[in-house]
Amino acid sequence: MNLVMHKNEILSLVNQAMIDFESITEEAWNDKPQPSKWSKKELLGHLIDSASNNIRRLIVGQYEQGVKIVYHQDEWVLYQNYQGTDIGEVKMLWKLLNHQISRVIENIPEVKLENNCDTGKGKTELHTLTYFIEDYVVHLKYHLNQITV
Repeated sequence: MNLVMHKNEILSLVNQAMIDFESITEEAWNDKPQPSKWSKKELLGHLIDSASNNIRRLIVGQYEQGVKIVYHQDEWVLYQNYQGTDIGEVKMLWKLLNHQISRVIENIPEVKLENNCDTGKGKTELHTLTYFIEDYVVHLKYHLNQITV
């Protein structure tokens, strides 16, 4: 697996998104399509949470096999109150966490990439560090497309 390629792709996506974000109005960031749906700001908050949880998986997964790290996305977005947070802070935190996850990815030893973590809610669901890296990029692209459309 080419870790530098994934790191560079993440940084490229972040750089482009930061440019694209400039054309999104405060109203558009805060607009909730439905009360139970996330706003663009909350979607970006979800990407912050995704970065945080994946950083933990990629670090702990290098020294502890099969560790259980479960992520309850709705609770994370709600309890961190992204909707009530200044969008400038949310954007900066998202950018910095992606720089951090890029550093973590770049420094994972090849021999550790097949280590795994259990992310199952109420059951065992093992995934390798390789899986988390690849899935992170796919997930990032998916939600950035939702935010910038």
